[in-house]
Order: sequence, then structure tokens, then C-alpha cells
Amino acid sequence: MTTCSRCNKPATSLQCPTCLKLSLPPSFFCSQDCFKEAWPQHKLVHQVVNVPATNESKRIDERFAGFQFTGSLRPGSVSPRITRDQIPKHIQVPDYVETGIPVSEQAAKKAASQIVVHTPEQIQKIRKTCKLAREVLDKAGKMVKVGVTTSEINRVVHEATIERDSYPSPLNYYHFPKSCCTSVNEIICHGIPDSRELEDGDICNIDISLYHDGYHSDLNETFLVGNVAPETRKLVQTTYECLEKAIEIVKPGVLYREVGNVISRHAHANGFSVVRSYCGHGIGELFHSAPSVPHYGKNKAIGVMKPGHVFTIEPMISAGTWHDVLWPDNWTAATKDGKCSAQFEHALLVTENGCEVLTKRTSGSYLEP
Repeated sequence: MTTCSRCNKPATSLQCPTCLKLSLPPSFFCSQDCFKEAWPQHKLVHQVVNVPATNESKRIDERFAGFQFTGSLRPGSVSPRITRDQIPKHIQVPDYVETGIPVSEQAAKKAASQIVVHTPEQIQKIRKTCKLAREVLDKAGKMVKVGVTTSEINRVVHEATIERDSYPSPLNYYHFPKSCCTSVNEIICHGIPDSRELEDGDICNIDISLYHDGYHSDLNETFLVGNVAPETRKLVQTTYECLEKAIEIVKPGVLYREVGNVISRHAHANGFSVVRSYCGHGIGELFHSAPSVPHYGKNKAIGVMKPGHVFTIEPMISAGTWHDVLWPDNWTAATKDGKCSAQFEHALLVTENGCEVLTKRTSGSYLEP
């Protein structure tokens, strides 16, 4: 069922005529009034997408001159970054929105802050932003089809985030240029949405984070594009199973280092490797905070799970080596051997008897072709 781009009620056949004119993915609305209410924010999408290449985008392309790619994927062109003045004034924003530097996060890291035990009031706010992030990821996931660009997916993510009175946490975080991460095939994580069209047989991870009412959320899923090879489907399925198995052990008293042992056992049993360069993390008022949650076995993570802790588990599982290579854009992490990598992520709350999956799937989540 098609839903309204503003209020999520069942939509009519009413579409944004400008989106049609610009050959953008259709935006449906339930009524003319809803369309008018959405217009002040919705029209920003047309301005961002329909912009010619700039000197900035040309400089980004030049960074790749002479770079030895490990796989077949190549970067497309990146549209201009959305700036602070394009974000509605009523939306609360994090401290890095203009400078690109998360000052509060850096201060907490420097002070070696303890893992936050959240109050019931804080937990309610985190639940809300996680629910909103799930809604946005479900919208983005439905975009994943042959011929769709990751830039178009980013457009939908940004628009859906703003409609929920939220800020897209990745945008300008350490100067990241987009509102979500899209990682295709051999890209492990932090892929930058661009003009490349998804192709039959690709896999595409979409990583969504929202900042709402002073709190961040974080989740991601890897989607299949068209006819995906059986061995790659197995990689994606195994990665999701790694996440599920890790969630099963989350409860008070469990050492955070045990998460990696569980994930590694299942990944290795299926012939895959576990990426070591990136890990799960605490989340709440800060985008990234203690604890660090490695996904590989025999790690030295510090900390014991307690009620009120909120953190992510987000295993990155690769078909070949676990080693990674960073692209010259200083964000995109690719497998060193060019083989595919998949990832899934949930945000979790440790409860008195176990855990609550704050970003759990809904009945409309994760559609396969």
C-alpha cells in the first residue's frame, strides 16, 4: 500500500508534479491539503537534486585519480551537501551541524566517560527516535531496485527525516556529505550516496541515524537488488543471523566482549570473516559513545551490561578477508580483496531480564524481490 509522504496515511493517486518533471522517485500524498503542508520542506529536495556539477564535486572525483580499487565498484558524482539554512529552523540539530565537529562527543571521549545508565525519561526519548528511524529505513528499503541511484535513496531518507521533525545524524558529522550511508557490494560501511545506479545482483546496505528531541538513533540493513547470486544471499542471511545470535545473549551481567565471540563463531562456521576496523557503540545524547562493542572474537572490550545501557550491535561480515581499504574520500571502507560484505544493525536497551530491540522490524520491514 502506498502511503502519504507527509503523514503516512494511505495515499491517493496525487503525486508531486515537480518530482515527475525531474524524473525523481514519485512522492504521493493523501490530499491536496497534505501536499500544501508538506511543500515548504518537500521543495528543498528539488533544489538539491536538480543542481549541476560544482567545483566541489569535481574535486571529489579528482581524489580518485590513480587509486587502485579493490573491486568493480566505482564512485559516481555526489550532489552538493545540504546546508544548515536548508534545514527547517524548528528542527533541533546536533552540535556539529555547522562546524562538522561533534564537540560534546569528543569531550566525553577525552574524559573517558562511563557507560550511561539512562533514566526512564531518557529511554522514552530514545525509543521515539529509534521508532522514527525504523520508519525512515523502511521507506528507504522500498526504494532499492535496479536502476535507482543511491543519491535518490538519500533524497527519500532526508525528506522522510525532516518530515518527522528530525535531523539526519550523518549529515556533516565529521563533514560526512549526506543524510545516510549507502554501501554497495564490496563496500563494508560509510558509502557516500551518489549517481551510480543499482544493478541487478547488487547488495546495498542503508544505514539510518536520526537526531530527535536531543537523542540519536542508529540502525541498518542490507538489501538485495534483483537476482542476487546464491553465495551472496548466503552472506546476507548469515550476517543477519550473526546479529540475531548476538542479541540473544544481551542481558545484565554479560561482558561486552562476549558479543564478538558469538558473532565470530557463526560467521566462521559459514565460511565468512568478521570485519575488525568498525564496531558497535553506545548511543543516546551522543551519536557514538561508550561502550565499544567489537564483533570479532577474543577481543578486549571493556564493560559489563547493565539495565539502562543503550548500544548498537552491527556486524560487518565479508565473503573473503576481513581486512579493509579506505577510499580517498576518507569515508568509504571497502574489502581489501574486493569481495562482498554485508551488515545489519539494531539499537538495543538492556532491561532487568534481557533486552529490548529499539529498532525492531515492523510488519512492513525488509522486502525481498
